[in-house]
Amino acid sequence: MKHIVKVGKVTIGDGRIVVQTMCNTHTDDIEGTVAQSLRLAAAGAELVRITVPGLQDVPHIAEIRRRLREAGCDVPLVADIHFSAETAIACASVVEKVRINPGNFHRDHEKAREKFAEFLEVCKKHGTAVRIGLNHGSLGAFITEKYGNTPRAMAEAAMEWIRMAVEHDFFNVVVSLKASNTVVMAEAYRLLQQAMEDYGHVFPLHVGVTEAGNGDSGRIKSCVGIASVLSAGIGDTVRVSLTEDPEAELPVAKYLSDRYSRTSSSDTASCHSRTCSGNLSRQDYILRAACDWGPKLLNREVDDITFPEEMDPAEAEYLRNEILQAARRRFYKPEYIACPGCGRTMYNLQAAFEEVKAKTAHLKDVVIAVMGCVVNGPGEMADADWGYVGEGNHKVSIYKGRTPLLRHIPEEEAADRLVALIEAEGLKDG
Repeated sequence: MKHIVKVGKVTIGDGRIVVQTMCNTHTDDIEGTVAQSLRLAAAGAELVRITVPGLQDVPHIAEIRRRLREAGCDVPLVADIHFSAETAIACASVVEKVRINPGNFHRDHEKAREKFAEFLEVCKKHGTAVRIGLNHGSLGAFITEKYGNTPRAMAEAAMEWIRMAVEHDFFNVVVSLKASNTVVMAEAYRLLQQAMEDYGHVFPLHVGVTEAGNGDSGRIKSCVGIASVLSAGIGDTVRVSLTEDPEAELPVAKYLSDRYSRTSSSDTASCHSRTCSGNLSRQDYILRAACDWGPKLLNREVDDITFPEEMDPAEAEYLRNEILQAARRRFYKPEYIACPGCGRTMYNLQAAFEEVKAKTAHLKDVVIAVMGCVVNGPGEMADADWGYVGEGNHKVSIYKGRTPLLRHIPEEEAADRLVALIEAEGLKDG
C-alpha cells in the first residue's frame, strides 16, 4: 500500500517532487524568521522547516505561524526537533508537521518507544504529519550494535518506527535517511524502499544529501546523490542542504523537482527547457551534468566522464573532478562536510567554512567537517577525519573523528589550530 501524506495544503507522495527548505534564523527572532519564511515561500518553498531547540521555543514557532497566516502566507511549517520528546509533543498541536528521530527520545530504547507512541497519539488528534528523520552517524547504540553504522542500519532503524506507526494506525508519515556520503545515502534509500515494499506499507521519502557544503561542490554533491535516488523512482520531496542562505537552495531543488516529478502534468517537465536547451546557464549546465552522470557513477555503470570537445578544457576537467569526487570515485581535493546552519547555530558558519576551505585547500586525502553546533554536529559528521564544531560564544571545538582534541578555542584561532593538527598528524603518519 502506497501512502499519501497531507501536510497542510501540501500533498506528498502523489508523484510530484515537493520542494522544501529550512530557516537559518534563530527561532526566538520571531520577526526575522517570519521575514525569511515569507521570502522562502515567495521563492518557491512548499514547506518551511524551523528548528525548535526546546520547550521555551514552542510559543515562538506558534507566533511565527500566526503571523504568517495573518500575512496571507499558508506555507506549512515543519518543527525540527532534536532529542526532546516533550518539545515534539508540544509542537504537534502547533504546526503542520514535526521532524523527529524517535531513537533520540530517550537513552533507554523502550522508553523512547513509549514516548514515540505518546507523540503519535497527539499527532493523530491534531492531524499533524510526522517526518521520521534518521541521519548517518546519529543512529544510536541500540541499532549500531546490531548492524554497525551502515546503510542497512539506517534502513532497519527506520523500519522499526514505521512498524510502530502502522501498529498505532498512524499513516501520515514521511521518512528520511540522509548522509553526507552519497554512496551511503543512495544505498540506504534503496534498502528502505525495498523494505517498505516487502512490509506492504510504502511511505513517502524525503530525500537529501545532508551537510553538502556550498558553491559548485555542494550543488554537485546534492544532485549526484539525490538524482541517484529519484532516477530510480524513489523519493517524494527534496531539500538541498547548502551552507548558504536558504534561498540559494531552492533553484537546485526546483531543478530536481522539474526533472524527476512523476505526475502526468510534469511528463514534459523532465525534458524542460533548462535540461534540453543548448542555451543553459552555467548553474543549470552543472546541475544537468551532475544528474546525468551521478547515478551512472554511483551505480558503477561508468568509471569516468566525458564532455563535448567544444567545451573549455579547463572547465571540463574541473567539472569532471567535482562530479567524480561527489560520487566518491576519485578525490582531487579535501572532502568537506558542512551543515547549512539553523536556529541552533551560534556563530558565522558560512564565514568559518570559507576560512577553513581556504586554509586546508592544499591538503589531500582528508575529510573535514564544519558543523554549526554541538547538538548534532559531532554525531552527524560520521565520515569526517576532522571536525570544526561551533560551541557558541565565539568558541570552537576541534575533533579528530568523534574525539574532541581541543575545546573552547577562540574562533579567530580555530582554523589555524585545525590545520596545524592535521599537518602534524600527516608528519607523524609519514
